[in-house]
Amino acid sequence: MEVVKPIIAIGLGRSGSSVFQRMLAEHPNVAWLSLLCDRYPSKMNLNRMLMQGIDYPLLRFFLRKRFVPGEYYRFWEHHARGFRRPCRDLLAGDVTNAHKERPTKALADTLTRKRYRFLGKITGWPRIGFLHEIFNDVKIIHIVRDGRAVAASLMQVGFWRGWHGPHQWRWGPLSAEHQMEWQKHDKSFVALVGIQWKIITEAIEKTKKHLRDKDFLELRYEDLCAEPMQMIKMVAEFSELDWSMRFEKAIQAYSLVSANYKWQKFFTLQQQEILEQVLGQSLGKYGYR
Repeated sequence: MEVVKPIIAIGLGRSGSSVFQRMLAEHPNVAWLSLLCDRYPSKMNLNRMLMQGIDYPLLRFFLRKRFVPGEYYRFWEHHARGFRRPCRDLLAGDVTNAHKERPTKALADTLTRKRYRFLGKITGWPRIGFLHEIFNDVKIIHIVRDGRAVAASLMQVGFWRGWHGPHQWRWGPLSAEHQMEWQKHDKSFVALVGIQWKIITEAIEKTKKHLRDKDFLELRYEDLCAEPMQMIKMVAEFSELDWSMRFEKAIQAYSLVSANYKWQKFFTLQQQEILEQVLGQSLGKYGYR
């Protein structure tokens, strides 16, 4: 089969993209990467068998409990060297002939007659230019969440490397503007995690212009939590996926709570002030107070 109009969700980690992907993965016509792709990236037929298996009612409950959609970067790195942890955003000019051939063939091998649309998710660098160069009809969905809530969440997870400073994290050296901003706040880690949110959103703003309007959608996580059915219907229409009662019933099973208030409990008043100084104008662009 051929990969046509793949759907890729992007966004900074801890922005709600995981639950969004799981919700959209309930659609009966989408295929997605599973743990099998991470363990056996060269054997995509195994993932295709999984996609076929979850369409059998007797197997569906067991398989969906054991296997969930995710990012699975070992798959991406196996088929597109350098994709996993680049020091900057990946652009169209970074795509080699091998990059064009291997991921498309591998993803095609996981599609089935029923699940003929691929749904993926990546976090961190958006890689929009890179993905668009490989899949010229890709549909990108940016999941954005209040940067203050993201900052609080990132500082509580083990994979946030900001503690080592920007010379050892994954987001490259700070620009002169961001370096001055960090120094202004005495190299505060709270300021640094806010700068990270800006770096990623700025990269998305810069590269989304390469896509047609009909191929890029922005979805606030807070709106998804407030009106999940309405938001998923909008996403389905954007993604050109048919709506069905079976899909609607699956979406109704999800109960979402944004919990954005927790950032105010996590940060001191002084830290909140620093974060809001760093994020002020950027938050306003996305409709946050």
